[in-house]
Amino acid sequence: MTLLTKQIREALPKLYANDGKSEPETMVVVKYFTPDSHWTWYATEFDGVDTFFGLVDGMEQELGYFSLQELEAARGPLGLLVERDTSFTPTPLSEVRDNIAVLL
Repeated sequence: MTLLTKQIREALPKLYANDGKSEPETMVVVKYFTPDSHWTWYATEFDGVDTFFGLVDGMEQELGYFSLQELEAARGPLGLLVERDTSFTPTPLSEVRDNIAVLL
């Protein structure tokens, strides 16, 4: 599976483009996940080369940087690759956080 298509690459704002915006104004453009664990990455920005910024939901939930190279190399506990959620539609970051909280 291609994690970063040309269409997604073009839709992601450049790094720091959301600085100063509130969470309801910041859009999560793409969602990545490990099908055999609870790790999920929600990208809101991309540097155009390798570095994303967004929400990482794993051991804890935090905003931070993650790389395409890391996602492509990561494996879940059963050895499964990270996948892109092909049914995900761009969603405000605040809604993503609310949906995660409901699942907990």
